Amino acid sequence: MGLFLWAGISDAQSLQEVTYPISNFKDGKARFYEYKTADGMTIKYFILKSSDGVIRAAFDACDVCWPEGKGYQQKGDTMVCRNCGRRFASVKINVITGGCNPGALHRQVVGDRLLIKVKDILDGKKYFNFSKRG
Repeated sequence: MGLFLWAGISDAQSLQEVTYPISNFKDGKARFYEYKTADGMTIKYFILKSSDGVIRAAFDACDVCWPEGKGYQQKGDTMVCRNCGRRFASVKINVITGGCNPGALHRQVVGDRLLIKVKDILDGKKYFNFSKRG
């Protein structure tokens, strides 16, 4: 079962995957999304088409700065951490992981749709469990 989401919040817990039209990302601008879990946690992620033409997805958090809950913003062809200011080229999203790099979110292009499995989104809970802030 697929769900076509636009920038916004999903709280449909019975879903196995979410899908997005590839055409949503043709302009290269990052689109930010939220997924609400059954236990009330909100997992944030973004999707963009990088300058090399690849559709990429990542959690709006990293291994280092996630406790601050600030995420990333796009500046041209880079994603910039709102906490530490480090910059990450769009072509490196999903390629380089760890540290302050955006947490990679597995995605798959199927025809003219981008598919993300809900179980992969749920793997990002570690970045949004603010009750465990250091």
